[in-house]
Amino acid sequence: MNRWLAQDLGEELADLYVDSRETSAVGAYHNRSRQDFLNRLTGDIRRSGFAMVIAETDRLAGCAFGVPVASDGTWWLGFDGALPQSIEQLTASGGVFAITSVLVRPHPRDQDVARRLQERLLSGHQASLGATLADPGDHPTLTSLRSWGWLDMGEVWRPTGPTMFRALVLPLGERTTARLEGVAHGAWTRWPG
Repeated sequence: MNRWLAQDLGEELADLYVDSRETSAVGAYHNRSRQDFLNRLTGDIRRSGFAMVIAETDRLAGCAFGVPVASDGTWWLGFDGALPQSIEQLTASGGVFAITSVLVRPHPRDQDVARRLQERLLSGHQASLGATLADPGDHPTLTSLRSWGWLDMGEVWRPTGPTMFRALVLPLGERTTARLEGVAHGAWTRWPG
């Protein structure tokens, strides 16, 4: 879905955001208001390379969106400690795509929509690595991400405020998985689970 279609769906996406918050929603930054979500969506839509996928039944059931990580590494600003060299190299080569939100309307028959949306979004790009940020207190989201193969890389402090997130990455393909093997081990042991 391109940025113009996503913009036209803004109000429906905001409704989905509100509905997804009523349960253990999967998505970075989900503890904010409807207007904060719309502001963030507008900002993401304006970023170069914005992409979105949606799931529909008789209405909007879910969406995932994000942007390519700039090769200058600004997405990693505020990372606590030294960023692993393999992540720096993948970022510099333009091989990282950041998922900024995954939203799913609660539905008892299909608990797997969020995972499939993120896979579809990442497979549609030439990325070798997926990246996302998650609230460290959002244990359902972190548990889901880990069960889907995301690796916890550590903490990221955003300069816009005193907010700390967990940075997670998802290696795409055997070569990337091999390059990252053991990289997240220290982060996993620091993460209270």
